[in-house]
Parts: sequence; C-alpha cells; structure tokens
Amino acid sequence: MTLTGPVRGQIGTWLRERGSGLMALALLIGVGSGLGAIAFRWLITSATELLTGRPEYTTAPGAAHAWLPGLGVWFLVLAPAVAGLLYGPLVYWLAPEAKGHGVPEVMYAVSERGGRIQPQVSLVKALASALCIGGGGSVGREGPIVQIGSALGSTVGHRFKLTERRMRVLVACGAAGGIAATFNAPMAGPFFAMELILRDFAVESFGAVVLSSVTASVIGRAVMGNEAFLTLPDFHLQNPGEFLLFALLGVLIGVAGLLFSKVLYGVEDLCDRLWRGPEWLRPGVGGLLLGLLLLVLPQMYGVGYPVLGNAIHGNYAIWFLIVLLFGKMLATSLTIGIGGSGGVFAPALFVGGMGGTAFGMVVHGLLPGIAGSPGAYGLIGMGAAFAGSARAPITAVIILFELTGQYSIILPLMLAVVVATLLSRTLSKDTIYTAKLSRRGIDLDARQRRGRLPDRTVADVMETLPDKLTTSTKLSDAAQRLAQSVDSVLPVVDGNGRYRGCVTAGAVAEVLGDGTVDNGEVGKLLEVPPEISSENKLVDALDSLVSVEVSAAPVLDERGTEPVGWISHRTLLSCMGTTANTR
Repeated sequence: MTLTGPVRGQIGTWLRERGSGLMALALLIGVGSGLGAIAFRWLITSATELLTGRPEYTTAPGAAHAWLPGLGVWFLVLAPAVAGLLYGPLVYWLAPEAKGHGVPEVMYAVSERGGRIQPQVSLVKALASALCIGGGGSVGREGPIVQIGSALGSTVGHRFKLTERRMRVLVACGAAGGIAATFNAPMAGPFFAMELILRDFAVESFGAVVLSSVTASVIGRAVMGNEAFLTLPDFHLQNPGEFLLFALLGVLIGVAGLLFSKVLYGVEDLCDRLWRGPEWLRPGVGGLLLGLLLLVLPQMYGVGYPVLGNAIHGNYAIWFLIVLLFGKMLATSLTIGIGGSGGVFAPALFVGGMGGTAFGMVVHGLLPGIAGSPGAYGLIGMGAAFAGSARAPITAVIILFELTGQYSIILPLMLAVVVATLLSRTLSKDTIYTAKLSRRGIDLDARQRRGRLPDRTVADVMETLPDKLTTSTKLSDAAQRLAQSVDSVLPVVDGNGRYRGCVTAGAVAEVLGDGTVDNGEVGKLLEVPPEISSENKLVDALDSLVSVEVSAAPVLDERGTEPVGWISHRTLLSCMGTTANTR
C-alpha cells in the first residue's frame, strides 16, 4: 500500500514534533540496535574462528591454529597482520571515522554536528572491528557497537528530517541499545548513553533512551540467551573494616585507569611518529608487531573475557595478574596505535579486574580476618578502573550491579568508584574518551557550556560603549541615567577619565530606597566586573557576566585598563538566536 502525500506529511510531522513519535523512533532504533548487536557478535565469532580455528581463542591461549596445526603458535604473528590487510583499506577508503575506539567520534557528533553520522559507518565499523578483534586486536566490543547503533540512530533521524535536538536523542538511543544488547545490561545502556554521549538527564531523552535499551536487550536475550557476558563469583562483605580497603583500592585502581589512558595515547603518538607508509597499510604492517606481543602473551588475544573470568575466580598468581594488567594496557594501546578498530571499555574492566584481584590477594594474605575473597576486590576494581579512566561513575556502578545481580556489592562499589572518580578529576582534565578530542583542540566541556553560542570572539559582536558616569555623579542623577539605559548598568570613570568600574540600577535603587544616604555619589557603589577583553571567546564572556550577576560589562583593551566596547546578555542571546536560525 502506497501512502499519499498528505498522509506521509502527517506521519512526518508526528515523528518530528510529538513525544509519541519520538518514542516510536526509539522503539525502531532499539530493534535495529539489538539486531545489529547480534550480527556484530556473529561477525566477531566468525572472524575469530576463521583466523584461529576457535570461536574464542583465549579459552586455550597458546594453542596452535585448530585448522593449521603445522604453524604451531607462530600463526599468532600472522593473524593480526592478515586482519589488518583486510580492514585497513576498508576503513581508509570508506569511513576513516571507524578507526579507533569509536565513542569519542560519537561524542563529537552529538556535541558539534547535531548528531549527524555518515550511514556507511555502521557497516564499515562492524566489519573492521570484527576483523580486528578476530585477528587478535586486544580491544573491546562496546566502542564499535556504540558507533554502529549511533550511526543507525543518526540515519533514521536524517531520513525523517528530525531537528538536531531529536537527532541527538536518537543517536543516544542507538548507543544505549547497542550497549544493552551486547552486554545483556539493559540498565547500563541508558546510563552510558546519558552520562557519556548526551551528558545530561533530560526527562524526554531518558524515556526514549530507556525504551530503546529495553527493546534491544529483549531482542538480544531472545537470540543470545539471558546469560551475562561474564560469569562472576558471589560477593560477600566480610567485615565493616573492609570499607577502608575498598577506599584504598579505589585510589590504586583509579591511578591504574589514568595510567591506561596515558599509555594508550603515548603509544598512539609513538606509532604516528614512526610510521611513514600509507595509512591503509599501517594495520597490516603494525599487525606483525602486535603478533609478536601475542606470541609472548597469548592471553591478550581479542577481548579476553575468559581470561578476566579466570582471574576473578583466583586461577592466576599475583605476579601473573600484574603481567596481565600491564600487558593489556600495552596490547590495547598497540592495537589502537597501529590503526585498529575497537573499544576501550572492556580493556578498562580487564585492567581493573587484574589489579583488584591482585590487591585482594595481598590484603587477604596480610589481613585474613578482615579482607574477604580476592575475587570481590577484582569485581570492585573493574568498576573503579572504568570510573577512573572514563569518569562515568553512574555507569560503572550500574553495570557491575547488573553483572553480579547482588545488592551487597553496591556500597563498597560506590565508595571505590567515587574515590577513583575524584582522583581522576584531581589528576587529569580529560577522560580516556575526551582526551582524543582534546588532542584535536576540541573541548567538549567548553562547548557544552557554550550551548548555541558561535565560536567567535567578543570583538566580533561588542557594541559601542554607553555614556559614562563619573565617580562624583549624584545618585539621583545616576538613577535617571540608569533608567534610560538598555542594560540597567553603566560604566564609571574618575575625574581624570580613567575607568573605575560599573554601577547598577539595583544598587542605586537600594540605597535611595533605604533613605539612609541623602543623595550620595556613585563612587561609593562601584562594582568591578571580571575583566573581559576583545579577544575572549563569547562563552568566556558569558561566564564572566554570570559570575557577578550583571547584565552587561565593558570590554577592556589589551592592557586591561580602558574600556573599548560593551558586551551584554542581550547581545549574547541575539548571537544564540542567529546561530539557531542558520542551522
């Protein structure tokens, strides 16, 4: 049946303008994200089986290729190189944004591009990441599925000509659905999307994101089963004194999370400096180096959830846990540095699990009457590492709670996660995700504060300085002048014409209304707004105006002594409106 033009128009209006229309699209994206997660999981398994002869190589690390036993373990050197030769040209020619761990690109698209993501990103990211992980790339599934689901949401939003605000919501719906279906974590999906992608918790957005997450999770469970992606031991709090140990764990693993971020970008910089060939060939050649690392430490092959599970259950010695911790940092960093495609969420959990379990073994040996099972510290460490590296404490708590299904984990987990997050904020401006953007000169925090303010300087929009008052102007005269001014604030100069500050209508009215001062002088009511120069960005000027609750202020010269213009809330609002109309 073909819909007529008027009917199509009514449907389009409903989808663009009504809340129920947004929910319908969220439902559609949830279905697509769930199916996409299933397909992506199948691609990873197929690629892994093709390149190793096993659906999951780390269940038997160090074994020969099941189909090519004559190669022995040396196939580990070839697998990453062969995979790189396949996905390198694919990413380079079709979707360069599919390179890397994916989440920063989605964050940037939501913040700066109105949620617009190229539709081919879904397919290219799925194929490239599946080949990378299947070929031994030591990265996670969450970054790719976030980018795959987000690209789907963007494509749907573009197809129905949605506004930028709704387009962003649909991108978040795709990210939440992908996380929920991939990790069988319907609660963690929405919080990941809201905390990291949208970076707010608006009611309308939250409802749509939750609907998409639940839908994707139902579809994922129907096909892939109801089992969590990782089987974890029961958690028991043995002694209230353990809370001090969990706080210390938060400090240590928080530092490990920050170190992971530093190593990641340090290795990437090193690879950039050393590589001189064509970018499409970089994953193939670099794959040989990754293969040599896998030859020494085959537990780093792919995502490595079986290895993480073994560590949490206490199957490794302390020294080997430390080796695995630093080995994962290096293997993931090298995978990304050579141009691989995959996420850093799972590696962060891996780092935290190794460090936490090692810490648990040490304190259990020293304080057996207080410290509980080492595996419990491994669980807490997983959340603390992600919180320290990504600075997403809500997501960290929710996903570990969903993995364990035990309420008893909440208090110690929250303590360690908060400690790790505070430490991260103290020691580093960026997270493991925003650092990639900051290195390109993109500050998402400043852009979020800016809203729709254009990225221009005060000099571009400042107005002519209004008539000045002098410090000796009588308050009654000042009241009349201020009543006639547009912004209810005027600059003040002394008898020699030097700028001294500003006076507001509110301050004058308060003194005159009080009756305690009989027509005093303006000089006694001066306020000095923060210095705003013509070179300041508009967002910085807005921060300065808000900080002292004045509606306008002078723009000062390079020396910061004399006013050369005037900037006001009214001007900034006009800039925001102009920007909105041009989008």
